[in-house]
Amino acid sequence: MKNPDEKKKFVQQKFSSISGKYDFLNSVLSFQIDRYWRWVTTRELKEFPKGVVLDLCAGTLPLSLELTRQAKQRRVLAVDFCEDMLRAGMLHLPADGRKDRIGPVCGDGEQIPVKTSTVWGVTVAFGVRNLARTQQGLNEMHRVLKPGGKLLILEFSRPQNPVVKPIYNFYLNRVLPKIAGLVSGDTEAYEYLASSIAEFYAPEELLGMMQQAGFAKTYHRPLTFGVVTVYVGVK
Repeated sequence: MKNPDEKKKFVQQKFSSISGKYDFLNSVLSFQIDRYWRWVTTRELKEFPKGVVLDLCAGTLPLSLELTRQAKQRRVLAVDFCEDMLRAGMLHLPADGRKDRIGPVCGDGEQIPVKTSTVWGVTVAFGVRNLARTQQGLNEMHRVLKPGGKLLILEFSRPQNPVVKPIYNFYLNRVLPKIAGLVSGDTEAYEYLASSIAEFYAPEELLGMMQQAGFAKTYHRPLTFGVVTVYVGVK
């Protein structure tokens, strides 16, 4: 993509095209390990069981559901710039009370429609990689957090284990796009997934950008041989 605006438009179109199959494909293609990743990420907010948490790039709301499952008095503002993804998620919310604690909002992660210092947590699952202006997005995440609030980023990364790395790369670049393309009807969306992971910042780089945005006590935690990484920062 030539510039940030083109990337933003492309990503929005691709997610709209696969919104109906997104949850199914996530579970199948990750062998349902994605549920564990979200559980681990959400546990990092256990000191904030009440109040409002912002789930940014919320997509079809899987992380919003986990956030409200783990804390019965927590409310989640679910923001995503792809309305079709939010609508797909709302269609499948369980009838167990969590629906009343999740508020979907169509909005831009680089201009978050939330007042300054109003949420105790910001979570981003597999969304930072899709921001057109990453540093601007991180600055916004810092802005909306209350002092002492926590940012949690769950994002794909590149395994460094010499045994895992070639297997993972083959699966990501050769197998996953073909299977996902057949199911979703949009191979290009999953080819973008592979290329965006390959081009994404190394963990130390992203931590540096978080620090530049004002976050303290930053650290990262690799999961599943480094297939994904959880990044943590405090305002």
